[in-house]
Amino acid sequence: MVRGEEGYNMSSQQRVPPEVKARIEAIKRIREQEEQVRKNLERIKYKIAILSGKGGVGKSFVTASLAFALAYLGKRVGVLDADIYGPSIPKMMGVAGQPVMGTPDGRIIPVIAPLGVKVLSIGVMLPSEDTPVIWRGPMSTSAIREMLAFADWGELDYLLIDLPPGTGDEQLTILQLIKDLTGTIIVTIPSDVSRVVVAKAINFARKLNAPILGIIENMSYFTCPDGTKHYIFGQGAGKKIAEKYNVRFLGEIPIDPRISRANDMGEPFFVKYPESEAAKVLLELAQKIIEIVEAKTQ
Repeated sequence: MVRGEEGYNMSSQQRVPPEVKARIEAIKRIREQEEQVRKNLERIKYKIAILSGKGGVGKSFVTASLAFALAYLGKRVGVLDADIYGPSIPKMMGVAGQPVMGTPDGRIIPVIAPLGVKVLSIGVMLPSEDTPVIWRGPMSTSAIREMLAFADWGELDYLLIDLPPGTGDEQLTILQLIKDLTGTIIVTIPSDVSRVVVAKAINFARKLNAPILGIIENMSYFTCPDGTKHYIFGQGAGKKIAEKYNVRFLGEIPIDPRISRANDMGEPFFVKYPESEAAKVLLELAQKIIEIVEAKTQ
C-alpha cells in the first residue's frame, strides 16, 4: 500500500510513544529556562560562585560575610543559596522565617537581609528550618535552574552563589548555566587533609573553564588578648596549595568564637561585630575582590 506524504507524516506522528513526546517536551522546557537564565542575569554585572572541596570549612559563612562586606562598600549584592539539601544561608544572613513572595507573572522575589542584601534560598521556601529536602539529583538541579531563571534580582553589582561542598550535580549545573560567570572563589581551612580536596575543586573549575579568582583560608589562626597568634589547625596550607596550582591567595580569616554563636542565633556576624578582627579581614577581602574583578572589565 502506497501512502501519500501527508498520510505518512500522520502515521509517523501517531507512532511516537508518549514517553518520547514527554521527554521532548521536558527538554524543550529546559532549553526555555536556560534562555530565561541568560536574560535574567544580564542585569547583574558580576557573578561569583563560592566553592569548597569538602564540608565544614565555613564556606556559607564566608559567602554571607563577603556579601555584607561588599554591600558595606556600596555595592548592590545578592546571594543565591544553591545548597539545596543543607541551606544555611538564611539563618546566617538573618532572614530565616521571612516569607518568600511571588509576582503574578511567576517571578520569585528574594528576601532582604541587613545592608539591603537580597537572598534567595530553598531554605526560605520550606515550612520550617528542620524540614528535609528529599529529592533526587534531577530535582535539585531543576530547582537551581528555576531559581536562576525566575528570581527577580533587579539590577545588581554582585551575585554570590553559595554552592554545596564537592563537585557534583549542583556545582556542575551552576557553572554550565552561567555562561558569563565572573569567577570562582575556593574556601579551605589550614589542614593537610583539606589540601587534597582543594586541589579537586581547582581542577573541577579549570575543567569547566571557570576562572578562579583565588583561595580564602578560613579558621586560619586564633589571636589571644596579648596579640599572639596560635595556628590551631595547622599553618600555611592555603598558601601552599595556591602556589602549587598557580592560584591567587586572597587571605586568611581568623577564628572568633563569636562567629559560631552569631550563626547559631541567626545574627549576621559581620553586621553585629564590625570592629572584630575577622570582620576587618573580610572587609579587606571584599575590597580585594572588587579590585580583581572590576579591573578586568575596565
